[in-house]
Amino acid sequence: MHLELAEAPAVPALTGRRAWLKGLDDALGHLVEIPAAALVVLEVVVLFAGVVSRYVFHQPIVWADELASILFLWLAMLGSVVAYRRAEHMRMTALVSLASPRTRAFLDAITLVAGLVFIGFLLHPAYDFAAEEIFVQTPALEITNAWRAAALPVGFALMLAISVLRLAESPDWRAPLGALVLAGLVVAGLLLAEPTLRTLGNWNLVLFFVIGVGALVFSGVPIAFAFGLSTFAYLMLTTRAPAMVVVGRMDEGMSHLILLAVPLFVFLGLLIEMTGMARAMVGFLASLLGHVRGGLHYVLVGAMYLVSGISGSKAADMAAVAPVLFPEMKARGAKEGDLVALLAATGAQTETIPPSLVLITIGSVTGVSITALFTGGLLPGVVLGVTLCLLVWWRYRHEDLSHVRRATWGEIGRTLVIAIPALALPFVIRAAVVEGVATATEVSTIGILYAILAGLLVYRQFDWRRLYPMLVATASLSGAILLIIGAATGMAWALTQSGFSQKLAVLMTGLPGGPLGFLVVSAVAFIILGSVLEGIPAIVLFGPLLFPIARAVGVHEVHYAMVVILAMGIGLFAPPFGVGYYAACAISRIHPDKGIQPIVGYILAMIVGLVVVILVPWISIGFLTKP
Repeated sequence: MHLELAEAPAVPALTGRRAWLKGLDDALGHLVEIPAAALVVLEVVVLFAGVVSRYVFHQPIVWADELASILFLWLAMLGSVVAYRRAEHMRMTALVSLASPRTRAFLDAITLVAGLVFIGFLLHPAYDFAAEEIFVQTPALEITNAWRAAALPVGFALMLAISVLRLAESPDWRAPLGALVLAGLVVAGLLLAEPTLRTLGNWNLVLFFVIGVGALVFSGVPIAFAFGLSTFAYLMLTTRAPAMVVVGRMDEGMSHLILLAVPLFVFLGLLIEMTGMARAMVGFLASLLGHVRGGLHYVLVGAMYLVSGISGSKAADMAAVAPVLFPEMKARGAKEGDLVALLAATGAQTETIPPSLVLITIGSVTGVSITALFTGGLLPGVVLGVTLCLLVWWRYRHEDLSHVRRATWGEIGRTLVIAIPALALPFVIRAAVVEGVATATEVSTIGILYAILAGLLVYRQFDWRRLYPMLVATASLSGAILLIIGAATGMAWALTQSGFSQKLAVLMTGLPGGPLGFLVVSAVAFIILGSVLEGIPAIVLFGPLLFPIARAVGVHEVHYAMVVILAMGIGLFAPPFGVGYYAACAISRIHPDKGIQPIVGYILAMIVGLVVVILVPWISIGFLTKP
């Protein structure tokens, strides 16, 4: 996630070659963004039609899931292209932002060249992969599977074109040229070292997946490209696996139909903010607690819990809540640093609230029931919310509220009536899954229809002009997430083939302390992983390796999922590396330095909550249906 807080300098008018390149770039953007937005709409229509035909008319559309799967891979790849063009692929910029302007320009060029190398190496294998799929026929639609697989080479070709355009548009040719020379030297050095590398055995894992991935990630290369480059280099230089294997693993990782919930819930989160539903929920909570010391801080914790239950996107959650609450909180004397620190902390606190994208990802890559994860995720978020509220109470126990008017019961009642349609949405979503009306993937379409109707008929707030940008933003964020999942799936496969997973299993099962020791070590590891890799790539990489070990040592898989997610959330929103913290700063327009000191207390409070969740498994599994 590329986040900048400083205002961009004024850009001079472009002339000549650069103006022509800019025009070509804009045309390419429209060529990709329009079908990407249309694919989001088509997915909603196809899945909702499947729900209606099955549940209302009792006549399932047998080809609905198959068509949704074909469209989904195209959405993932075109969304990745949109994210690449907009520089919205998730990347770690904490160290890059500290560099001098000249060094930063060079690192940005490295980012482009790394993408160019990654895409260039995979383009031909992707074409071969799609060509092989010509001979495979889909069972329901009875068409060649090449219609679906063609999304991979088309997506890579478009990203390759964008890479070349970006390098050509650079105002200073020295940075791109230096990055190209460095990339050439690294590639040449690795090719010359191939005979030696083949003799190193598992030391290659350290070279490619620790040093290689680490160097790429910390230099600002998008995480998906860092994973993909390291995996491709490892397989090509140290094994006899064909290049097409990397593409096949990426396709497998991005093709789980359950992951279709990612773009649909992202779009739902944007709808919640646009239709005023989030504002209605926050208004009700503020009328209840606005007169209490630290009251609006409690409202922030509660509002993030409620909004997380319906949006699934952390950026959407924070963007929906912060602009509503922060102006009034500042007017009451709250310090900016404390505000952004608590906002980031609540982002970590609510990672387990369904329909969290991390929950959906865990279910996809580990086989754990999505319904069980949705049920088990509610109470752990409450536990961390309580620990945060206790710290808020301590910090604001002497707040002066003599100038604050307490809302009357009539005002509270009116805000409740306004908020009821919004507050009902999480319960509608959960009921639809539990009662079997829709799957965890399809239920997002019910939420989308509900939000549209509430915006049009109840809140009378629906800006049609924002719909297309929201669809494009949905495709971009989803493509960035899904490309990471695809690349991380390839890396996880490479680690498994190397025998690393078996050795890790032996090491983890032999930890002292039994299940408790395993949970504590896992929590510490995922706090670190969450700060460097973000939640989803860490889960895709290590979920398939560690969840079987958890079952083997006697830890319930849902309990383990909650511990892992909360630990990753703490790492994701903890400075100096946690990108979620910088997202909170960008959304609230507060400089990161101001929140560094206040967030320490909130992180400690969340760690206390995490310890409680580890020690009391009932919090995670107490409400699961017994077999």
